Amino acid sequence: MSDLLPLAPGALLFAAAVNSLVFVEGSGVLVVDTGLDDSHARKLLRALEAQRLTPTAILNTHSHADHHGGNATFLKRFPGLPIFAPPFEAAIIQHPLLEPLYLYGAHPPQVLRTKFLLAPASPAQAVAAGRVTLGSVAVELIDVPGHASQMYAVRFGDVLYAADALFGEEPLAKHPLTFCVDSTSMKASAAGLLDVPGVRLTVPGHGNPTENLTGLVATNLAAFGAVTEAVLTAVQDASTVDTALKRVCDALGVQMTTPSAALLNRSVISAHLAELADLGAVVLDVQDNELRFRAV
Repeated sequence: MSDLLPLAPGALLFAAAVNSLVFVEGSGVLVVDTGLDDSHARKLLRALEAQRLTPTAILNTHSHADHHGGNATFLKRFPGLPIFAPPFEAAIIQHPLLEPLYLYGAHPPQVLRTKFLLAPASPAQAVAAGRVTLGSVAVELIDVPGHASQMYAVRFGDVLYAADALFGEEPLAKHPLTFCVDSTSMKASAAGLLDVPGVRLTVPGHGNPTENLTGLVATNLAAFGAVTEAVLTAVQDASTVDTALKRVCDALGVQMTTPSAALLNRSVISAHLAELADLGAVVLDVQDNELRFRAV
């Protein structure tokens, strides 16, 4: 059983492949992100019980399955437990088929309806960014879109949970094609976290806590920029998204082995191509019944 690791007064970390945070204020216990599935959620619940903590609310920072897949397990134990999320993401959490639907572009085949892309539905309520009180716990929710259409980082005292606006060095090295739906916003969100005042400790959604926010942001921005450059290189000769995906994977040493991995990485390439097109560095047109991208 994993423990809840104290980060600061009232701030606890459940460290896992996907980090969960617990913020405690008086009788309020806010759980931030419940993990991929029942296994993660049950371990987190046992850790809460060991500390005699009863959750009063859940916040899902965004709608990716690995951050809200454990909601259903919490609701079985605590029916009626309120769940909050950014407005756009709350819609997907309530109707999770939307995630593989928007990634695939049509009703997804069964192979793309796994727990990695399709979490159980839960009744998430929309909450706006800013200073809010959720389950009797006061936190600041900070807009950090890019990795997802909407996403919140969370500040509690001097602890910043960056969610997937930032990744630890090890996950970045292991997965160089960092997922995003908007690479321009992803870069701006990462850089913008440097402006959050009073941060002592930063926890990424995946990876280890650090007191070096500046260094973590720089590492992430360098990784994001490297993908943009690789995508630009991949379309020096006009190519489809799928051809560009293969070229980028070959260049970065990425080996895709599942349809879901290919689908997620294809979205990454599409996001960076859109950024490059908006910058005027890439043009897209139709040739021989194919949508092709070409560097200018």
